Amino acid sequence: MQPPASAAPARPGRPQLLLFAFGDFAFNLYWQSVMLFLLYYYTDAIGLPIHVAATIYLIASVWDGIANFLAGMIIDRRADRINFGRLIAVGAIPIGLCFILTYFPPPTIGLWGVALVLGAHILFRTAYAGLNVPYLAMSARISAHPHDRSFVAGARMMFGTAAAVVVALATVQLGAAITGSSGARAFFGAALVFASLGAVILIVVGLAYRDAVRPPPPGQGWGTTLTALARNRAFVALNIATMAMIVAVTVLGKSVLYYFKYLLNDPAAGQLALAAMGIVSGIAIPLWMLIGRRIGLRRLWLVATGFGMAGLTFFAAVELRTPIGMQTFLVGMQVVIVGLNFVFWSLLPNTIEYGERTTGVHVEGAVFGVAALLQRIAIGIATAILGYGFASAGYVPNVQQSAETLHGMRLTAALVPLAFLAVSYVAMLFCPIGRRTAANPDDEQAMREIAPI
Repeated sequence: MQPPASAAPARPGRPQLLLFAFGDFAFNLYWQSVMLFLLYYYTDAIGLPIHVAATIYLIASVWDGIANFLAGMIIDRRADRINFGRLIAVGAIPIGLCFILTYFPPPTIGLWGVALVLGAHILFRTAYAGLNVPYLAMSARISAHPHDRSFVAGARMMFGTAAAVVVALATVQLGAAITGSSGARAFFGAALVFASLGAVILIVVGLAYRDAVRPPPPGQGWGTTLTALARNRAFVALNIATMAMIVAVTVLGKSVLYYFKYLLNDPAAGQLALAAMGIVSGIAIPLWMLIGRRIGLRRLWLVATGFGMAGLTFFAAVELRTPIGMQTFLVGMQVVIVGLNFVFWSLLPNTIEYGERTTGVHVEGAVFGVAALLQRIAIGIATAILGYGFASAGYVPNVQQSAETLHGMRLTAALVPLAFLAVSYVAMLFCPIGRRTAANPDDEQAMREIAPI
């Protein structure tokens, strides 16, 4: 017997929340590979000049942001007609195929080869946006309770962290074992495995998903939606802080493999560093959740950025000459990064309610679409800064770098993140939510019942 139309959807249990969050493992098999290895694949596996590789990455990232924005606007306009679970299940195989094409070695690295690489990258980013934005919007529908959303945010980060560890440790070795070769073909082999696993997971997650919050009515026009977002002070401050943070962590993260290969002459230690960063994330997430319960999400961001700026100041002043020293530094920075990401994903769904209270307009899909647009732009900017910074220092793939080049690469990896983390700190001071005060009971409730996963 069907429940009456007025009945509220049942609150999901922890197993249902965890299964939904497990979808982030699949998405991060793709995303972490693109973030950790794709630029390096372009330069050191298929031999593209770093300024060309960085430009490809920048163009694809900006397009990714536009695609995410369009996906978010479509969701708002058709919120009551889209079956998100079915969309995730149906789109699982196409996104996997597009990911495989991203690592398909081009027959040439000339103009046509560059065009093929760019086209494959843009195709993957389009498919990713078309599936990931609905998945993010589902995090606001999976439960009406703020602490459930924070639980999902923490669980998603845990599963995303697990995927990052798998990608960091398995990409080169797994690909080599499958293809019997190294270089570009090894990356392609790993992509085949990750795409197959990701597709299976997303099909299961999509088929099992159920809305716990009734879909909102169709959204307003684009002008009304964008005006409401611009007037949503919580959304604006959170996203400015996050964009600056993403530039900082992307420059640092994408420099890891280059640093270990060229400054420390130990590329294998770089892969271990990436894996260790993922492992420590699994430990740090519950700790940040407990700290956030006590001090509030906004203050948590300020504390984390403070520690990050201190670490980067040390890194800029002291040249780390051993793999273990660099690995230790990166693990410490990853603890900071985890805290910042947890705050962002915990606060972003809450900006929907804040915006509705302050503007009178309900905006859901566009919140995630515009946030993704800004993040992708930040990633593209960061990659361009890194690529052109390395190029101006004289970097050439797969050759011994001069002392001046190595010095320039190290300063790029240290000073750029430091400057952008400082911007992030200032921006978060203007965020009106995330404080543990009586004036913000929803924010306090969102943290009160959080328990480590």
